[in-house]
Amino acid sequence: MKFTEEINESYTMAEAIKEAQRCLQCKVPQCKKGCPISNDIPDWIHELKKGNLGNAISIIRTKSNLPAVCGRVCAHEKQCEGGCVLGKKGEPVNIGKLERFVADFDSENQLTHEDMAEKVRGRVAVIGAGPSGITVAGDLSRMGFAVEIFEMEAQCGGVLRYGIPEYRLPKEVVAREIRYIEKMGVVIHRNTHVGVEITIDSLFAQGFDAIFIGTGLGKPKSLEIPIWQHGRLISEGEEGVKCGQLKRIRMATHFLRRVELISEGYMKRDELPVDDGARVFVIGCGNTAMDASRTALRIGASSVDVIYNRGIDTMSALRAEYDDAVKEGVHFNWWSAITEIHVDDNLDITEIVLETTEPDKAPVRQTLPANNIIMAIGATPNTKIVRTTSGLQNDDRKFLVTRELPYGMTTRTGVFAGGDVANRQATVVHAMQDAKKVAQGIAQYVDAVKLMKTINLYENK
Repeated sequence: MKFTEEINESYTMAEAIKEAQRCLQCKVPQCKKGCPISNDIPDWIHELKKGNLGNAISIIRTKSNLPAVCGRVCAHEKQCEGGCVLGKKGEPVNIGKLERFVADFDSENQLTHEDMAEKVRGRVAVIGAGPSGITVAGDLSRMGFAVEIFEMEAQCGGVLRYGIPEYRLPKEVVAREIRYIEKMGVVIHRNTHVGVEITIDSLFAQGFDAIFIGTGLGKPKSLEIPIWQHGRLISEGEEGVKCGQLKRIRMATHFLRRVELISEGYMKRDELPVDDGARVFVIGCGNTAMDASRTALRIGASSVDVIYNRGIDTMSALRAEYDDAVKEGVHFNWWSAITEIHVDDNLDITEIVLETTEPDKAPVRQTLPANNIIMAIGATPNTKIVRTTSGLQNDDRKFLVTRELPYGMTTRTGVFAGGDVANRQATVVHAMQDAKKVAQGIAQYVDAVKLMKTINLYENK
């Protein structure tokens, strides 16, 4: 199996219509209630079952700027499909796969072309082209705002591009969604690092009415694991396992990003510190940990163990993602933690000490051979933008402080933030949910400021 090969096949037209015909068109659709962005699921499924795919995708796009992405990576089992009444009687309607089919069919056949709204309502700068930034840009563009995105990477998508493996989310799918946003009139500046090359102040000086920060999380968290070398303690406490101190310890998102860059030819295979035959340990048990563990096996690791300090019932990963990881050979260590890391003269990892403490059982310690540790335990925001912007505050955990009215505005007037950077960490669709609320807040703010300026001009005449 190629490590970039997409794991799930799409429906054929006949299969999609047959699956859509299972929908009961409930008067009170629980599937819609389960969707964080309130996608009008029964309506577009009704159009699909009649073969009206143009109408179906038009309905979807009224709520979602990333339908082909959501169809692949949303937590359907916990959201829309989790609410489907057919799930209580057997199998729920496969809503995610249907959404993917409609979105892919639309892109491949170019069914829909939205009328571009005249961009006269105001100018908004969006920092970051991840799920939050793309959603804000798309929604505001439809409202009549001129939107420009400033993205530090050469490619747009953020976690969609560099944090979710190709086998789950092909990068061409992300590129298609980005192209659609550009067709709506959104201008994208790639390779542009706000906080380094330009600043919030310089963007305001260019005439933007509001600015949205959707930069996600980039600074890895640390764990307090002591490091031993030939029986001698050389580092302990939080400084011990900061990503980067040991080249064989990496943040999961950093690892996944490198794999993506290697697959695209931007980096060489030997620039990834996971060798063929490596024994890899992944700390954490969310979906990112599943992605990292399966990717490590796919690039040639001899074994991958997931380390989690609680039981299977408390893991944040979807059960389907866990099941797929098990099928591919990932081993799971429940109620466990790494208590020591052993390194050689070159500071390469040679062993780890694993301690397992199951409830009502005596602790078990074992020393295991190891080559790599991948940490999937979360991250915090980078602070470059805060350091270069007056009046912008973050909390003690480095997340940007925002308020409810107008929704998403930071402590700097006219500057908004949403998603992970504002401590609203969640899945792709939850980031979109938050971003849609921020887009409304930005529109209300810009409209209010323009109205006040008009009133002042009138009163001063």
